[in-house]
Amino acid sequence: MVGRGLSNAELAAELHISPGTAKTHVANLLAKLQARDRVQLVILAYEHRLIAPSR
Repeated sequence: MVGRGLSNAELAAELHISPGTAKTHVANLLAKLQARDRVQLVILAYEHRLIAPSR
């Protein structure tokens, strides 16, 4: 979902969790994957074929 560009609020709504919990999950992803920011998470998602460009 981060790879699709969803915000923390959008993640929270889709997963039925609080925005704070979504923020924590994104922070954990950043730390575990040693990514600088959300953009790097998107790049990693493309590189590992977790998402594909929309047409």
